[in-house]
Amino acid sequence: MSDPGADETAETDEGDLLETLASLPSFYHPTADPDGERVAIYYDVTGRNELHVLDAATGGSECWTDGQVPRDARWHLRWSADGDRVFFHRDEAGDEQNDLHAVDSDGYTEPVVEMDGQVTLRDVGGDGETLLVGSTRDGQMNLYRHDLPAGETTKLTDYERAVWGGLLDPDCERIAYATNESEDYDNLDVYVANADGSDPRNLGVGQTGAEAVPVDWSPDGSRLLVSDNTEDLERPGVYDLERGEVRWLGDLDAVEEPVAFGPAGERVLALRTRDAAVAAVVYDLGSGISRTLDLPDGVAAFPREGSPWLADGRVLLTHITSDTRPDLLAYDLATDEYEVLLEADYGDLDSDRFVEAEYLTFESNGVANTEARSVETEPAREYEIGALLYDSGERPSPLIVNPHGGPRAADHRAFGLYTQFLCSQGYSVLQVNYRGSTGRGREFVEALYDDWGGAEQADVARGVEHVLDTRGWVDEDRIAVFGGSYGGYAAYWQLLQYPALYAAGVAWIGVTDLRDMYENTMPHFRTELMEKYLGTPEEAPELYEERSPVEHVRNLAAPLLIVHGVNDRRVPVSQARRFRDALDDFGYTEGEEADYEYVELGEEGHASSDIERKVRTLRILDDFLDRRLGSGDD
Repeated sequence: MSDPGADETAETDEGDLLETLASLPSFYHPTADPDGERVAIYYDVTGRNELHVLDAATGGSECWTDGQVPRDARWHLRWSADGDRVFFHRDEAGDEQNDLHAVDSDGYTEPVVEMDGQVTLRDVGGDGETLLVGSTRDGQMNLYRHDLPAGETTKLTDYERAVWGGLLDPDCERIAYATNESEDYDNLDVYVANADGSDPRNLGVGQTGAEAVPVDWSPDGSRLLVSDNTEDLERPGVYDLERGEVRWLGDLDAVEEPVAFGPAGERVLALRTRDAAVAAVVYDLGSGISRTLDLPDGVAAFPREGSPWLADGRVLLTHITSDTRPDLLAYDLATDEYEVLLEADYGDLDSDRFVEAEYLTFESNGVANTEARSVETEPAREYEIGALLYDSGERPSPLIVNPHGGPRAADHRAFGLYTQFLCSQGYSVLQVNYRGSTGRGREFVEALYDDWGGAEQADVARGVEHVLDTRGWVDEDRIAVFGGSYGGYAAYWQLLQYPALYAAGVAWIGVTDLRDMYENTMPHFRTELMEKYLGTPEEAPELYEERSPVEHVRNLAAPLLIVHGVNDRRVPVSQARRFRDALDDFGYTEGEEADYEYVELGEEGHASSDIERKVRTLRILDDFLDRRLGSGDD
């Protein structure tokens, strides 16, 4: 298949492009040390993920590890209170059953918290002795306090529903977190308790049925930065603990996610989402006025874990666009100028070769024009649906429809490895922010409740129909769907519900059997994903059966590639195996020239950022699409 950027990249032949692109150095989870003078990051510039530390003044860096950290950089980093160590999560081959480890500048690593289940570091106490962690050790995700000098871990909460967040106040005398004890399953409340978990108090932030979470303590411990979506759009608020009152920020004209207080508690950082772009915002708490940081349109992000604050009033953030890779910036709030601490690396590739996304919208009432084969759908609420279209320049162009995962997520104007590789091979790419996606408010998210495999799948199909109606250069005979996680569920559904649209499909780590998923996923995914969106299998047996792709395999009419990691604990590999077995039972055959292809990825869980594993997955994807979709020149 021809490459529209070949003239600009003659130095890299197409046989090497896949590995070259997948091997471009990437960084993850930047966080500033307690003095704001250094930044810890995961960085794979050596070809393997390692922990690096940058000097925020000079930009110089040193590598602290040599293979001790996981190859997959999924989980965040945090500095110790004294800045001598960095805490990191380690699991076995991507299974997310983490323990907590620490490393110092000499490369010495040691386990810090080891428990059954998944362990996640929530906060590091300023006293240098206390860690707050979440764990599924006893089943549900709850909070635990770890005493560093004693090496002892004590359970603090014991809720039936998962506990989210987890913040230690500056004196390590109180904790803040979010959970739900109400009868409204969709609810989430902010709690404050003593450091030993006693005397938990619901602060009553927002209305019952909405979601409120704590985000940060003020430096003096008198206020909490909170988030709430009572008014549909998420907004930041400052809760005064003495007065029991919230001061809300913003005009409710866009979703705004609070991130952190300023070092003196005088300002608040937030992220504002609009039309698949994310802007960095600073609120002055004296005036209540916000300003947007002076950055190009795209996606800005402050560190969500650890500290975003550097010395001398600068703040740490990443910036990315749909056709440029992420830069790590130190932004001076006084001058509105920034320095690039770590510049995006393009190797020998010409950065101009990458494709910029077009943002488009269309109307959808939850029913596609294409015949629905698996589930009969009725008109739902009509929404204006947003989407991103990447035009590869190929004419006519095959199209890859790429639904995002989550489902509580969204596609943004941000560089994507798989998207840009597909464009380099001549495929155009469509990403639809179907109902249920974030960035549009609570109502839009909740439109997916009790309707997996319904109107949101019609939104995706309507996006394909819209592109076919308005972009005459798309080859209607060469459309494929490719998605991972909930996007993998969507890939199965698109092929089974709207088979007339697609010539091929790739389902990567996707859900196929809702009851099996409920029984075998991790506890907090069971309650906060499956039950919250669908109820239990006992409460909604017909829904669980009807909206399971495995029940509709008879409608598969295009070649399907199934890819799944054997160590996946979010979407267990049993999901892929059950679908494969159902295909076999219906008489479908497996093979490169047959009805479907099946690949299990060893030493991998729910995807991976490791370079070798990214190359492996891209090769599998590229080979399948080339054989099954073709270049159109045959």
